[in-house]
Amino acid sequence: MGLTADPLPLDDALRWAGLPSCGAAVLFTGNVRDFSPGRPGVTHLTYEAYEEEVEPRLAAIAADARLRWPDVVRLVLLHRTGELAVGESSVVVVAASPHRDTAFEAARYCIDTLKATVPIWKRETWAGGDDWSASHSPIGDVGSPAGSDSTAPGAAALSEAR
Repeated sequence: MGLTADPLPLDDALRWAGLPSCGAAVLFTGNVRDFSPGRPGVTHLTYEAYEEEVEPRLAAIAADARLRWPDVVRLVLLHRTGELAVGESSVVVVAASPHRDTAFEAARYCIDTLKATVPIWKRETWAGGDDWSASHSPIGDVGSPAGSDSTAPGAAALSEAR
């Protein structure tokens, strides 16, 4: 799946993307940090998602990336839900292609588009309180927060050129 409460399989995702035809595999991981603008001392984040919409939107991002960069061979788009401690990975994107420019551009497009369009929200808990983050929350798209290769990690969110 493209959404999980389990720790993200970073090594497995990168290994799956690495093919002999790919001279480049770019891995981006977004990690929980100990601060947010105006919110020092962040202790953890809690992610919620509109689960029925996440996978179709991740698939749409992958399809669009393939139109923009036809040389992309494999893509991984995975996001976590639930409570994550500082240092844990909340999102992973891997783009693999024959050349590094394509892999970097596709990975950047995928993470930026994911953050802007996929209905996942984060609640930040810090020394002074807790509240929903102003970023990473496409609330205008879907309302407010709510409570390929079968051997690959997160198979539904992985995309392979066919």
